[in-house]
Amino acid sequence: MQDTLIQWFQNTLGGLVSNDVIVFIISMVPILELRGGLIAARLMSIPYVRAAILCSVGNLVPIPFILWFITPIFTWLKKTKLFRPLVEKLEKRAMGKADKVEKAEFWGLVLFVGIPLPGTGAWTGGLIASMLGIKFKKAFPAMCLGVFLALTLMSIFTYVIPYLVSLF
Repeated sequence: MQDTLIQWFQNTLGGLVSNDVIVFIISMVPILELRGGLIAARLMSIPYVRAAILCSVGNLVPIPFILWFITPIFTWLKKTKLFRPLVEKLEKRAMGKADKVEKAEFWGLVLFVGIPLPGTGAWTGGLIASMLGIKFKKAFPAMCLGVFLALTLMSIFTYVIPYLVSLF
């Protein structure tokens, strides 16, 4: 699947942007985020330090916007017939995971964003933080730490382990 996604980005944007920009964009996309960006960077043979910077920054860029604007946007979208079911579904899914964050607010948010499991990450973490009313001053640093935790864990899986395996 990663190869197909990378091929799509390269075919669609390849003549217009570099592989670095493709990795940066992948890291900003919900669901894929840093995890997908780091895998894509590895598959495109981007050196680790550059990949780490691109993926981290790409995953961090949307966070303030999510924290500041997701609640007003969702409120506005729920007023429309077309988007109300989708927004309610997203809110329900996010709040179903909120108990993991709510108990230990700051550290719960760090772990939720940082542990690379399906349905976790900065986008969902930002939505949960907004819906729980966690203040920006607390949510943003927690989510930044979470992104760097995710970077550490994903670096081990995408760069360190393959390197160690190649030695044998």
